[in-house]
Amino acid sequence: MREQKYKIVIVGGGTAGITVAAKIAGKFSNGEIAIIEPSTKHYYQPLWTLVGGGAVRKESTERNEQDYIPRGVEWVKDKVTEFQPEQNYVLTEKGDRISYDFMVVCPGIQLNWDAVKGLKETVGQNGVCSNYSYQTVDSTWENIQNLKSGTAIFTQPTTPIKCGGAPQKIAYLAEDYFRQNGVRDKINIKFITGTPTIFTSPHYAPTLTKHCADTGIETGFKQNLTEIRADEKKAVFTNVETGEETVLSYDMIHVTPPMSAPDFVKKSSLVNEAGWIDVDKETLQHNKYKNIFSLGDASSLPTSKTGAAIRKQAPVAAENLLNAVNGKALSAKYDGYTSCPLVTGYDSLIMAEFGYDLKPKETFPFDQNKERYSMFLVKKYLLPQLYWHGMLKGRA
Repeated sequence: MREQKYKIVIVGGGTAGITVAAKIAGKFSNGEIAIIEPSTKHYYQPLWTLVGGGAVRKESTERNEQDYIPRGVEWVKDKVTEFQPEQNYVLTEKGDRISYDFMVVCPGIQLNWDAVKGLKETVGQNGVCSNYSYQTVDSTWENIQNLKSGTAIFTQPTTPIKCGGAPQKIAYLAEDYFRQNGVRDKINIKFITGTPTIFTSPHYAPTLTKHCADTGIETGFKQNLTEIRADEKKAVFTNVETGEETVLSYDMIHVTPPMSAPDFVKKSSLVNEAGWIDVDKETLQHNKYKNIFSLGDASSLPTSKTGAAIRKQAPVAAENLLNAVNGKALSAKYDGYTSCPLVTGYDSLIMAEFGYDLKPKETFPFDQNKERYSMFLVKKYLLPQLYWHGMLKGRA
């Protein structure tokens, strides 16, 4: 076993890990901070909705991870397999023991394809598609283009997911595409979710409900996808309250898989009863281990799991981490801000922004609870630039 020691260890080199590292790197000597991340590629996943809708090439969402590791930060190309927070070290897949004084845990979210019977072996083929994987996102566009008649189903699970609006966004794009290509009247579109409402924030939900009504998208709530019968092209949904099963036929089905914190996180002592890293929702400090902080999708923060949320979490995590390192009180607070750019067509978007109280926290000087072309342009062109050149560089 090889042993290594760092002042700060960051578990996860995704959006949260890179952004926090970029914000604190200049405060420490070279080699005092390490990011543990096995992936050699980094993805801007918010654009995968537009990839699935044929509006963006998926290659434009991919970069080399090494290009975004901040200067002075050591990249450990390995995967954490075990936490030992009482002794301040982690174990890795390669058998190394990495010790720390402080740790930031942000490994992202795990896609549990096998939680839906028949999904793992069929996704990406035979009418089953998903925007939630770089490997399968092209299949969504293929299905949308090829469908000329029949039933298109779009699903959302009961579990928390990254980008809570994404499952319905692709339904709206598909509807728009079918309409523009003269086949809308031959296709029945269903958006079926395990959640009780169409959207978390009650401020924006009525607008989305009206959009579905205006475009003829059929909605179903508290219905969780539990099985794909690919050979029959049937999907089984289970009522989350009664357990009653409903079997629906489809010609294409876009599936959002159930999600959770990664397995190596769930089996650790870092998580709460729900299986998420147990942190204070304002300071982002772990509720038990005071030298550990967490943010992003694997954390217990009760807000939508989006890149926009991380953009507001990262400065808080960075400031409070530095305060903790220097023996000071934690002064920064996170208010639950998140943003869901809700694409409703190829030229329209509702820019939903809200905090822990689910009330609007809007950026622009107009009512964002309306479909706007300008906001669509912000999502497609401005936000990716802000991500690659701002957030990941610690500047936004």
